[in-house]
Amino acid sequence: MPKVSVIVPVYNVEKYIEECLNSLVNQTLEEIEIIIVNDGTKDDSMKIVKKFQERYPKKIVCLEKDNGGLSDARNYGISYAKGEYIAFLDSDDYVERNMYKDMYELAKKEESDMVECDFYWKYPNKTKIDTGAIYHDKKEMLEKVRVIAWNKLIKRKILEKTKIEFPKGYRYEDVEFTYKLIPYLKKVSFLKRPYIYYVQREDSISNLQNEKTKEIFDVLDLSLIHI
Repeated sequence: MPKVSVIVPVYNVEKYIEECLNSLVNQTLEEIEIIIVNDGTKDDSMKIVKKFQERYPKKIVCLEKDNGGLSDARNYGISYAKGEYIAFLDSDDYVERNMYKDMYELAKKEESDMVECDFYWKYPNKTKIDTGAIYHDKKEMLEKVRVIAWNKLIKRKILEKTKIEFPKGYRYEDVEFTYKLIPYLKKVSFLKRPYIYYVQREDSISNLQNEKTKEIFDVLDLSLIHI
């Protein structure tokens, strides 16, 4: 059984997918499963993926589905994951080669349900570190957690038992997913160093919605003051 399954939805990322895959197939964690979900991509992304799969057939699993969006692709990948822990990575981002080994070893050492790490905002001309706060209970987690899926390692059995999925058809899928997950997490661990390069590109969904996302965080902050 793989120790970690990394789910990577793919849709029109031919300029970025090679760097993403290189960072995954070269992970220092040997027992890794890379689940590529083709979400109906219209470019040549899958041609690149297939070349990697030919070279790493024991690591890469390719799934095909009609276009349904990021949430739908992630959910589809979860149903096929075999790893003890599950991670998510966007196909235009990439990671440090020891990320999943370090996260998995910490999860086992501390018997964690989830491990969270820091990350880099990767701009064309600069890189900025995003350092999150450490929280000690569920109330603090509600206040301080970064509602993103791709900087976390989550025990697969929790997702299987709770049936928590990403909401389809919504712009801020990570927000709902994270807050639904919190009540079921007994132990959360932290790796206080950045491992992920969160690539900021002009045509990305996250970049186009940047201002609207800030508004959502403002609303959540105001709401959580009263918890």
